[in-house]
Amino acid sequence: MKARLNLTLCLFLFLMLPIRAYAFVYPWMENQHTDSAVIDLIDVPDGFERVNVESGSFAGWLRHLPLKRKGAAVYLYNGRKKPNQDVHVAVIDIDTGSRDLQQCADAVMRLRAEYLYSIKDVASIHFNFTSGHPALFTQWAEGFRPVVQGNSVSWIKKAMADSSYANFRNYLDTVFTYAGSHSLSRELKPVSTIADMKIGDIFVKGGFPGHAVIVVDMAKNRTTGKTVFLLAQSYMPAQDMHILKNPKDGTLSPWYDMDFGSILYTPEWIFYRNELKRFQ
Repeated sequence: MKARLNLTLCLFLFLMLPIRAYAFVYPWMENQHTDSAVIDLIDVPDGFERVNVESGSFAGWLRHLPLKRKGAAVYLYNGRKKPNQDVHVAVIDIDTGSRDLQQCADAVMRLRAEYLYSIKDVASIHFNFTSGHPALFTQWAEGFRPVVQGNSVSWIKKAMADSSYANFRNYLDTVFTYAGSHSLSRELKPVSTIADMKIGDIFVKGGFPGHAVIVVDMAKNRTTGKTVFLLAQSYMPAQDMHILKNPKDGTLSPWYDMDFGSILYTPEWIFYRNELKRFQ
């Protein structure tokens, strides 16, 4: 009888725990975080509430990205601290790698690819090289590898079929080598107006160098209807992905007002309104 009562009590306590709407998966993590996500550690401004997102969506996945402990520093790919530690409010708990590859646009592609891999939609994992040639993960997983000669790319069967996570990461390193902000800006679809912004959209300036930051959360004021958003980035050289401060509004920071004017000022780059784009 005592054992049955204990079981009943445990079940009751379990049912009383807050339940997430969707069990998101972050494939690079051995232990999935449950209480250290963006949604848990970054509060919305007073009077605001987070916008609704579809269950299992890229937007929801980004909103639940795990964060490192409060006060964590941003480290470069080589293990050294980033010289400027005054641009971020939080560090995303995701590895950078040991090579100078996962920079700004690469971090955006990494997040998109990791999400698609997590929901087993591997057929949608594809990006374009700077040359314009497509790089499909399904082709890579079948054992094909790119042979790059100048602006010419051909895919040759060189390996056994392998769709493992380790091989997926090898694919991404190759994408990071031959793609960047220039190719990403051409691949993405322009967002017609800032008012149409969604979580998962990207501000991107294609160039050599260029830059890209991704919208990882949004909230709306219940009374005024004003909308604010959060941004995340990596930078050059490759470094931990991090949630950006708002350098123009310390009171609102780390949130950004959607009505930011003609120029969006971030700590290490400026963007224009027409540089907001979206994965197709």
